[in-house]
Amino acid sequence: MEFTVVQGDIAAQSADALVNAAGTSLRMGSGVAGALRRGGGPQLNEAAMAKGPIDLGEAAVTDAFELDAKYVIHAAAMPHYGDGRATEESIRDATRNALQAADDLDCESVVVPALGCGVAGFALEDGARLIAEEIRNFDPDSLREIRFIAYSDGEFATIARVAKML
Repeated sequence: MEFTVVQGDIAAQSADALVNAAGTSLRMGSGVAGALRRGGGPQLNEAAMAKGPIDLGEAAVTDAFELDAKYVIHAAAMPHYGDGRATEESIRDATRNALQAADDLDCESVVVPALGCGVAGFALEDGARLIAEEIRNFDPDSLREIRFIAYSDGEFATIARVAKML
């Protein structure tokens, strides 16, 4: 399995599945969710909300609609927006469940953002370490490529540095 760290807009990525940094309500607001919502069209947010709410750490799957992917995997690393912060456990569980969902769907490629970081309040360096550990420990059946994506230069530098240390 190939594991890389890339920089860019997750909504512009081409992969079998894109992972959304979701809250438990699955309402697509800002950040990663907002980028995917804008790229996927209004049907994406409607489909996501129809699947919610889900438990903290769980993942739900929708079609990707107008995105260059088959699926969007909505991984709830944080409680409903404004109702709390991400935790180590929620980030690990959301990452693991998102990867398992992609593998169960026979996806060969998936793009994962920094789940639980940003508006969810978890420190990027610590969150990146947790996510990279879960990716490295994952034993896939179908997944061949996992891209850990960062949007900004600073995020990319932090995630790339942390991933190299593992």
